[in-house]
Amino acid sequence: MSRIVYVNGDYVPEADATVSVFDRGFLMADGVYEVTSVLGGKLIDFDGHAVRLKRSLDALDMAEPMSKDALLEIHRELVIRNDLTDGMIYLQVTRGAPADRDFAFPGPDVAPTVVLFTQSKPGMAEAPAAKTGISVISIPDIRWGRRDIKTVQLLYPSMGKMMAKAAGADDAWMVEDGFVTEGTSNNAYIVKGDKIITRGLSTDILHGITRAAVLRFAREAQMQVEERNFTIEEAQDADEAFITSASTFVMPVVEIDGAAVGAGTPGRVAKRLREIYLEESRKAAV
Repeated sequence: MSRIVYVNGDYVPEADATVSVFDRGFLMADGVYEVTSVLGGKLIDFDGHAVRLKRSLDALDMAEPMSKDALLEIHRELVIRNDLTDGMIYLQVTRGAPADRDFAFPGPDVAPTVVLFTQSKPGMAEAPAAKTGISVISIPDIRWGRRDIKTVQLLYPSMGKMMAKAAGADDAWMVEDGFVTEGTSNNAYIVKGDKIITRGLSTDILHGITRAAVLRFAREAQMQVEERNFTIEEAQDADEAFITSASTFVMPVVEIDGAAVGAGTPGRVAKRLREIYLEESRKAAV
Protein backbone atom coordinates (compact mmCIF):
# COMPACT_ATOMS: atom_id res chain seq x y z
CA MET A 1 0.00 0.00 0.00
CA SER A 2 1.33 3.44 -0.94
CA ARG A 3 2.02 5.72 1.99
CA ILE A 4 -0.34 8.70 2.22
CA VAL A 5 1.28 12.08 2.74
CA TYR A 6 -0.27 15.43 3.66
CA VAL A 7 0.81 18.34 1.44
CA ASN A 8 -0.75 21.78 1.73
CA GLY A 9 -4.28 20.64 2.48
CA ASP A 10 -4.34 17.43 0.45
CA TYR A 11 -3.79 13.77 1.33
CA VAL A 12 -1.92 12.21 -1.57
CA PRO A 13 0.08 9.04 -2.36
CA GLU A 14 3.75 9.65 -1.59
CA ALA A 15 4.65 9.40 -5.29
CA ASP A 16 2.43 12.42 -5.92
CA ALA A 17 3.63 14.43 -2.91
CA THR A 18 5.62 17.35 -4.33
CA VAL A 19 6.63 20.90 -3.44
CA SER A 20 7.98 23.73 -5.59
CA VAL A 21 11.67 23.93 -6.53
CA PHE A 22 11.44 27.51 -5.27
CA ASP A 23 10.34 26.44 -1.80
CA ARG A 24 12.52 28.19 0.77
CA GLY A 25 12.89 24.99 2.76
CA PHE A 26 14.73 23.53 -0.23
CA LEU A 27 16.67 26.67 -1.18
CA MET A 28 17.41 28.21 2.22
CA ALA A 29 16.65 25.57 4.88
CA ASP A 30 14.04 28.18 5.87
CA GLY A 31 11.72 25.91 7.77
CA VAL A 32 11.05 24.09 11.02
CA TYR A 33 9.91 20.60 11.89
CA GLU A 34 8.60 18.34 14.63
CA VAL A 35 8.52 14.58 15.15
CA THR A 36 5.72 13.00 17.15
CA SER A 37 5.95 9.34 18.10
CA VAL A 38 3.02 6.97 17.75
CA LEU A 39 2.55 3.98 20.04
CA GLY A 40 -0.45 1.71 19.74
CA GLY A 41 -1.95 4.08 17.19
CA LYS A 42 -1.89 7.05 19.60
CA LEU A 43 0.22 10.21 19.64
CA ILE A 44 2.85 10.66 22.33
CA ASP A 45 3.41 14.16 23.81
CA PHE A 46 1.46 15.88 21.02
CA ASP A 47 0.76 19.03 23.05
CA GLY A 48 4.45 19.50 23.82
CA HIS A 49 5.41 19.21 20.16
CA ALA A 50 2.67 21.66 19.15
CA VAL A 51 3.89 24.22 21.70
CA ARG A 52 7.50 23.86 20.55
CA LEU A 53 6.43 24.18 16.91
CA LYS A 54 4.86 27.56 17.71
CA ARG A 55 7.99 28.60 19.58
CA SER A 56 10.17 27.75 16.56
CA LEU A 57 7.82 29.54 14.16
CA ASP A 58 7.74 32.64 16.39
CA ALA A 59 11.54 32.68 16.63
CA LEU A 60 11.79 32.78 12.82
CA ASP A 61 8.93 35.25 12.41
CA MET A 62 6.83 32.67 10.57
CA ALA A 63 3.05 32.56 10.83
CA GLU A 64 1.30 29.52 12.26
CA PRO A 65 -0.21 27.67 9.30
CA MET A 66 -3.19 26.37 11.29
CA SER A 67 -4.57 25.83 14.78
CA LYS A 68 -3.36 23.12 17.14
CA ASP A 69 -6.70 21.33 16.81
CA ALA A 70 -6.43 21.29 13.02
CA LEU A 71 -2.89 19.96 13.29
CA LEU A 72 -4.04 17.22 15.66
CA GLU A 73 -6.76 16.20 13.21
CA ILE A 74 -4.20 15.83 10.41
CA HIS A 75 -1.95 13.70 12.62
CA ARG A 76 -4.86 11.43 13.53
CA GLU A 77 -5.99 11.18 9.92
CA LEU A 78 -2.50 10.12 8.82
CA VAL A 79 -2.45 7.44 11.52
CA ILE A 80 -5.74 6.08 10.17
CA ARG A 81 -4.93 6.36 6.45
CA ASN A 82 -1.54 4.70 6.88
CA ASP A 83 -2.74 2.10 9.40
CA LEU A 84 0.09 3.25 11.67
CA THR A 85 0.48 1.35 14.94
CA ASP A 86 4.03 2.23 16.03
CA GLY A 87 6.20 4.85 14.38
CA MET A 88 6.52 8.57 13.87
CA ILE A 89 4.85 11.48 12.16
CA TYR A 90 7.13 14.14 10.72
CA LEU A 91 5.79 17.66 10.27
CA GLN A 92 7.64 20.33 8.28
CA VAL A 93 6.61 23.94 7.82
CA THR A 94 8.57 26.22 5.51
CA ARG A 95 8.21 29.90 4.64
CA GLY A 96 6.69 28.81 1.34
CA ALA A 97 7.51 29.12 -2.34
CA PRO A 98 7.79 32.65 -3.73
CA ALA A 99 7.97 33.25 -7.48
CA ASP A 100 11.76 33.28 -7.48
CA ARG A 101 14.82 32.84 -5.24
CA ASP A 102 15.59 35.78 -2.97
CA PHE A 103 17.34 36.20 0.37
CA ALA A 104 14.61 38.55 1.55
CA PHE A 105 11.58 36.94 3.16
CA PRO A 106 8.53 36.81 0.90
CA GLY A 107 5.46 38.87 1.73
CA PRO A 108 2.34 37.64 3.54
CA ASP A 109 0.77 36.69 0.20
CA VAL A 110 3.08 33.66 0.03
CA ALA A 111 1.51 30.79 1.95
CA PRO A 112 3.67 28.50 4.09
CA THR A 113 4.35 24.98 2.87
CA VAL A 114 3.03 22.30 5.23
CA VAL A 115 4.02 18.66 4.82
CA LEU A 116 3.38 15.69 7.12
CA PHE A 117 4.39 12.09 6.56
CA THR A 118 4.58 8.89 8.57
CA GLN A 119 7.32 6.35 9.24
CA SER A 120 6.29 2.93 10.47
CA LYS A 121 8.52 1.35 13.13
CA PRO A 122 6.80 -1.74 14.52
CA GLY A 123 7.82 -2.50 18.09
CA MET A 124 9.85 0.69 18.50
CA ALA A 125 9.25 0.69 22.26
CA GLU A 126 10.97 -2.69 22.46
CA ALA A 127 14.08 -1.65 20.51
CA PRO A 128 16.91 -4.18 21.10
CA ALA A 129 19.40 -1.34 21.65
CA ALA A 130 17.55 -0.39 24.85
CA LYS A 131 18.69 -3.68 26.36
CA THR A 132 22.32 -3.44 25.23
CA GLY A 133 22.92 0.30 25.11
CA ILE A 134 24.62 2.36 22.42
CA SER A 135 28.09 3.80 21.87
CA VAL A 136 28.91 7.41 21.05
CA ILE A 137 31.93 9.39 19.95
CA SER A 138 32.62 13.06 20.61
CA ILE A 139 32.82 15.65 17.83
CA PRO A 140 33.19 19.44 17.87
CA ASP A 141 29.92 21.37 17.84
CA ILE A 142 30.19 23.84 14.95
CA ARG A 143 26.48 24.50 14.41
CA TRP A 144 24.85 27.94 14.37
CA GLY A 145 23.96 29.66 17.62
CA ARG A 146 20.18 29.05 17.71
CA ARG A 147 19.99 25.31 18.30
CA ASP A 148 16.87 25.84 20.39
CA ILE A 149 14.93 26.43 17.15
CA LYS A 150 14.05 23.09 15.57
CA THR A 151 14.97 23.98 12.01
CA VAL A 152 15.32 21.70 8.99
CA GLN A 153 19.02 22.58 8.61
CA LEU A 154 20.32 19.19 9.73
CA LEU A 155 23.48 18.87 7.62
CA TYR A 156 25.99 18.87 10.47
CA PRO A 157 23.99 16.43 12.64
CA SER A 158 23.84 14.16 9.57
CA MET A 159 27.61 14.49 9.15
CA GLY A 160 27.99 13.68 12.86
CA LYS A 161 26.03 10.47 12.48
CA MET A 162 28.25 9.52 9.53
CA MET A 163 31.38 10.27 11.60
CA ALA A 164 30.02 7.94 14.27
CA LYS A 165 29.28 5.25 11.71
CA ALA A 166 32.80 5.52 10.28
CA ALA A 167 34.19 5.09 13.81
CA GLY A 168 32.04 2.02 14.46
CA ALA A 169 29.80 3.86 16.94
CA ASP A 170 26.06 4.46 17.04
CA ASP A 171 25.95 8.22 17.47
CA ALA A 172 27.94 11.32 18.38
CA TRP A 173 27.86 13.81 21.25
CA MET A 174 28.81 17.34 20.28
CA VAL A 175 31.28 19.36 22.37
CA GLU A 176 31.67 23.13 22.58
CA ASP A 177 34.13 25.01 24.81
CA GLY A 178 35.02 21.71 26.47
CA PHE A 179 31.46 20.73 27.40
CA VAL A 180 28.91 18.38 25.88
CA THR A 181 26.00 20.21 24.27
CA GLU A 182 23.81 17.36 22.97
CA GLY A 183 23.69 14.38 20.65
CA THR A 184 23.13 14.68 16.91
CA SER A 185 19.38 14.21 17.39
CA ASN A 186 18.93 13.84 21.13
CA ASN A 187 19.64 15.31 24.55
CA ALA A 188 22.55 13.90 26.58
CA TYR A 189 22.72 12.86 30.26
CA ILE A 190 25.05 11.24 32.75
CA VAL A 191 24.34 9.70 36.15
CA LYS A 192 26.80 10.01 39.03
CA GLY A 193 25.98 8.84 42.53
CA ASP A 194 22.26 8.58 41.72
CA LYS A 195 22.24 12.18 40.46
CA ILE A 196 21.02 12.78 36.89
CA ILE A 197 23.10 15.50 35.22
CA THR A 198 22.16 17.23 31.97
CA ARG A 199 22.94 20.56 30.36
CA GLY A 200 20.52 23.35 31.23
CA LEU A 201 18.21 24.92 28.67
CA SER A 202 19.56 27.79 26.58
CA THR A 203 20.02 28.63 22.91
CA ASP A 204 22.87 26.06 22.90
CA ILE A 205 20.59 23.00 22.77
CA LEU A 206 17.19 21.90 21.59
CA HIS A 207 14.53 22.10 24.27
CA GLY A 208 13.61 18.43 24.02
CA ILE A 209 9.97 17.48 24.59
CA THR A 210 11.02 14.02 25.75
CA ARG A 211 13.69 15.69 27.91
CA ALA A 212 11.06 17.77 29.69
CA ALA A 213 8.85 14.75 30.33
CA VAL A 214 11.69 12.53 31.52
CA LEU A 215 13.04 15.14 33.95
CA ARG A 216 9.52 15.70 35.30
CA PHE A 217 9.04 11.96 35.82
CA ALA A 218 12.49 11.69 37.43
CA ARG A 219 11.67 14.40 39.96
CA GLU A 220 8.27 12.85 40.66
CA ALA A 221 10.09 9.57 41.36
CA GLN A 222 12.29 11.43 43.91
CA MET A 223 15.39 11.22 41.71
CA GLN A 224 17.93 14.03 41.95
CA VAL A 225 18.36 16.18 38.85
CA GLU A 226 21.14 18.70 38.30
CA GLU A 227 21.06 20.87 35.19
CA ARG A 228 24.65 21.89 34.42
CA ASN A 229 27.39 21.43 31.85
CA PHE A 230 29.58 18.32 31.89
CA THR A 231 32.66 17.19 29.98
CA ILE A 232 33.38 14.04 27.99
CA GLU A 233 35.88 13.01 30.66
CA GLU A 234 33.25 13.39 33.35
CA ALA A 235 30.85 11.36 31.26
CA GLN A 236 33.38 8.56 30.80
CA ASP A 237 33.81 8.47 34.58
CA ALA A 238 30.07 8.47 35.27
CA ASP A 239 28.12 5.55 36.66
CA GLU A 240 25.87 5.54 33.60
CA ALA A 241 24.77 7.71 30.69
CA PHE A 242 21.79 7.96 28.39
CA ILE A 243 20.04 10.01 25.74
CA THR A 244 16.42 11.03 25.20
CA SER A 245 14.48 11.82 22.04
CA ALA A 246 11.01 11.37 20.59
CA SER A 247 12.11 8.31 18.59
CA THR A 248 14.41 6.59 21.11
CA PHE A 249 12.57 7.60 24.33
CA VAL A 250 15.27 6.88 26.96
CA MET A 251 18.29 5.05 25.50
CA PRO A 252 21.29 3.94 27.61
CA VAL A 253 24.80 4.94 26.48
CA VAL A 254 27.40 2.36 27.47
CA GLU A 255 30.52 3.59 25.67
CA ILE A 256 31.96 7.05 24.99
CA ASP A 257 34.99 7.51 22.75
CA GLY A 258 35.89 3.84 23.27
CA ALA A 259 35.70 3.96 27.07
CA ALA A 260 33.06 1.92 28.87
CA VAL A 261 30.62 3.90 31.01
CA GLY A 262 30.17 2.27 34.41
CA ALA A 263 29.94 -1.50 33.94
CA GLY A 264 29.53 -1.08 30.19
CA THR A 265 25.90 -2.16 30.38
CA PRO A 266 22.63 -0.17 30.70
CA GLY A 267 22.32 1.29 34.19
CA ARG A 268 19.36 1.01 36.52
CA VAL A 269 18.46 4.72 36.38
CA ALA A 270 18.19 4.78 32.59
CA LYS A 271 16.26 1.52 32.56
CA ARG A 272 13.83 2.74 35.21
CA LEU A 273 13.32 6.10 33.48
CA ARG A 274 12.56 4.33 30.21
CA GLU A 275 9.95 2.18 31.95
CA ILE A 276 8.34 5.20 33.62
CA TYR A 277 8.39 7.29 30.46
CA LEU A 278 6.76 4.63 28.31
CA GLU A 279 4.16 3.79 30.95
CA GLU A 280 3.16 7.40 31.65
CA SER A 281 3.30 8.49 28.02
CA ARG A 282 1.04 5.69 26.91
CA LYS A 283 -1.47 6.70 29.58
CA ALA A 284 -1.52 10.29 28.32
CA ALA A 285 -1.36 9.48 24.60
CA VAL A 286 -4.00 10.90 22.29
